[in-house]
Amino acid sequence: MTDTSNSTGEQGSNAAVRKAWLDLYPDWTPPSIDYGHDTLLDVYRRTLDSYPNRKALTFFGRSTTYAELDAKVRSTAAGLRALGVAKGDRVALLMPNCPQHVIAYWAVLHLGAIAVEHNPLYTSHELEHPFNDHGARVAIGWDKTVPVLEELRRTTPLETIIAVNMLQDLPLIMRAALALPIPKLRASREKLHASAPQVLGFDALLHDAVGGDGRHIVADETITPDDTAVMMYTSGTTGSPKGAQLTHKGLVANILQGKAWVPGLGSEREISLGVLPMFHAYGLTIVTNLTMLIGAELVLVPAPEIPLIMKVMKSNRPTWVPGVPTLYEKIVEAAERDGANLSGVKYAFCGASTLPVSLVENWEKLTGGRLVEGYGLTETSPIIVGNPMDGNRRPGYVGIPFPDTEVAIVDPEDPTSLRADGEEGEVIVRGPQVFSGYLNLPEATEKSFTDGPAELPEGPRWYRTGDVGVMEPDGFIKLVARIKEVIITGGFNVYPAEVEEVLLSHPDITDATVVGLPKHDGSEMVVAAITLADYARLDSEAYRDHCYSNLTRYKVPRAFFHLEDLPRDQMGKVRRRDVRDVLLKQLEERGQTVDSLVRKRR
Repeated sequence: MTDTSNSTGEQGSNAAVRKAWLDLYPDWTPPSIDYGHDTLLDVYRRTLDSYPNRKALTFFGRSTTYAELDAKVRSTAAGLRALGVAKGDRVALLMPNCPQHVIAYWAVLHLGAIAVEHNPLYTSHELEHPFNDHGARVAIGWDKTVPVLEELRRTTPLETIIAVNMLQDLPLIMRAALALPIPKLRASREKLHASAPQVLGFDALLHDAVGGDGRHIVADETITPDDTAVMMYTSGTTGSPKGAQLTHKGLVANILQGKAWVPGLGSEREISLGVLPMFHAYGLTIVTNLTMLIGAELVLVPAPEIPLIMKVMKSNRPTWVPGVPTLYEKIVEAAERDGANLSGVKYAFCGASTLPVSLVENWEKLTGGRLVEGYGLTETSPIIVGNPMDGNRRPGYVGIPFPDTEVAIVDPEDPTSLRADGEEGEVIVRGPQVFSGYLNLPEATEKSFTDGPAELPEGPRWYRTGDVGVMEPDGFIKLVARIKEVIITGGFNVYPAEVEEVLLSHPDITDATVVGLPKHDGSEMVVAAITLADYARLDSEAYRDHCYSNLTRYKVPRAFFHLEDLPRDQMGKVRRRDVRDVLLKQLEERGQTVDSLVRKRR
């Protein structure tokens, strides 16, 4: 039996009970914030009224003011209403970062409908379950997603497809250049656009062809802070995607917390780099919603490609750069190689994976600004923890809880038992940014929450993150492992069970497990350990091709390891941690590193 005297007999010394982290807050961050009764639309309207002539969006050099953005949002909302979209309906959005994505997002919210964000690179196999679950009858998608959406229209409640042509928002001179019959330009055009004449074009909504100009559109007055605004799909170890319902209240709370965390953010005109994808909770909150809150100029980049990003860094340098470690690393490499000036980037907030100390030092040397890391989950809108921006950050730690956010470490087997300071356990959290539950899954929702330890003050139930962490006596938190075994690669989540299901459908593979191996930049590489049928020989290319036909590119294993048997526990369940250790040992014995396994992208 574990001795819990340190955590139960002297509770006054426990960091979670004392909220020890509050002693580390800088002067500009209050321990509590007045959130009022605002919805995201209140945030939108307040910024529009304050800065109608300020630049709202910039895409490949072409800018749109807040007043111009609002006119497009209203026209799009009118078009969607004419197509039957009403309060509470779900509208699926499948786009890269582009002006039409921002316009569609705010238009959906104006109707009191729910924006369901999906990765535009997902296959029909990956999207079929979510589309049947949320039941969206209307989808707005990048024109390159239309073939996938056409398949979904046959197998899900989807009825109306609206295609977005990103070329239409490019500057005129760039559109003209891309129309030239030059192979290199043709390749660039095909990368951005695919013809989709069989479906309704997004420009029909913008140009009043459907629904009128929307000048009389106002936000639905019955929308409340507790209404769901956004839905995003996330998975656990089962690999079955679950629709996390994010409310107006939670999303507004998180951007107000984020603004309070960053000294002076929004006190003067800011320029935000919009490279984190809007279909990811981190990107939607810290780029789209926070940018609206502070009235910043959002410079949209449709793909995390360094030439595109460096062009922005040189011509319209952002002051606010949210990102992931690989993004900062590539920007630093390009700047050092080309002698680019990065000074003026004031703030950078990093999520998704561990931030190497050397990268922080290089970034801050080049920019003169501050780079810190934080932590969150889709279900928490998403940020709950961040390193302070006053120099008291701690390398290797994800930080301390945000204002009005409580975090505790508990026994994973008994979440009512509080762990002692410095002792490993499951991270649980409660705060205004925590989600309302999973769509159509009351049992999964119930299992995700706990009443928590009796030693902690009464209040809302605690969300169980599924992550293993440690809280130090002063409140700093370090993540140790993931109970849910989610792999994070390039800032995106990969759920092993989903990839394993696809691998096991290949006739050569009799058993498979998927794990993440740590790379030097703090992210992970997706790899697979497989057991083969007696007649089969390891054919990595064939297995990779099989995965490509069913999974988005970043989920496909970069390397395959053949094991005669996979490590299992006494119940016969594969122990992914043990598999990971076996693979790392094999690489060490071969004199290889994880990064040496990287192949050229197909």
